[in-house]
Amino acid sequence: MNTPMKLGGFALGLAAVFGAAYGVGRVADPVTPAAESRHEGPATAEHGTQDDPGHGGTEDEHLPGGLLVSDRGYTLAPVTAPAGEFAFRITDHDGRPVTRYDVAHDERMHLIVARRDLSGFRHVHPELGSDGTWRVASPLAGPGVWRAFADFTPTGGDPLTLGVDVTVPGALTPRSLPAPATSTTVDGYTVTLAGDTQPGRTAELTLTVSRDGAPVTDLEPYLGAYGHLVALRQGDLAYLHVHPDGEPGDGRTARGPAVRFLAEVPAAGTYRLYLDFKHGGVVRTAEFTVVAGVALADESPAAVPTAPAPTGTAEHGGPGHGHD
Repeated sequence: MNTPMKLGGFALGLAAVFGAAYGVGRVADPVTPAAESRHEGPATAEHGTQDDPGHGGTEDEHLPGGLLVSDRGYTLAPVTAPAGEFAFRITDHDGRPVTRYDVAHDERMHLIVARRDLSGFRHVHPELGSDGTWRVASPLAGPGVWRAFADFTPTGGDPLTLGVDVTVPGALTPRSLPAPATSTTVDGYTVTLAGDTQPGRTAELTLTVSRDGAPVTDLEPYLGAYGHLVALRQGDLAYLHVHPDGEPGDGRTARGPAVRFLAEVPAAGTYRLYLDFKHGGVVRTAEFTVVAGVALADESPAAVPTAPAPTGTAEHGGPGHGHD
């Protein structure tokens, strides 16, 4: 990419204007998700619709990605799947499955999930069946209320990110959000964060990768970039996706150790940042907590919904992060 940051769909940037109010989705079972909707998203037998909770704006009001299950005539609809699999469709304004998608960042669909306490981040790429159903090995690692984000561009349409809550039954131990820090480690790599997000100001965020004390200068392209940065806002889990300044092969972008992003966060709050980077043929995720302005008083782990008592036999591993 030739601009510092692209906005919309899979490349939603931190410069997106956050909605001031929260719109946390209701909790539902794994195949009957809550549905926050706007525009002409229809009600169906598998997922009802309701007024967009907590926003109260007009149809022209800009919202961050992932807050709506229906937008601009498209709806994210999880469907029944065998144990260990996650499946869903994107339906159009007539309720028909969408089967044609544009490739964005090397894939036609990006599925990102995170538990509502912001643990268990996963970024995977489902396979599309001829009936319009996307299927992937379940990325929902353990009990809890999860937010699933479908990031895609329907052919002939605009980039979209739709989101829905999904519950995995079982005993849940909520995780507190880690305190803000400027350095983190993952699989022997150290990633440092430089820059300060302040509401209403554009800031440069630089994430620098090292290993065993030596800078990593041979980062590998992953989905057409040397780094991908997802931001989830604590509370409503508003979804934003950022790509760095420059791209592989443009003649000016180094292969590390620093990956730079421009970020403008006009709304105060606490955010979890997830940096994906690839080295040695493996994609890893470095996670950071950042606070823009003053964190809201109700942004506490106690406010995170918990899963109901076990009612089934779903088997999942412990929350973590990964990619497919």
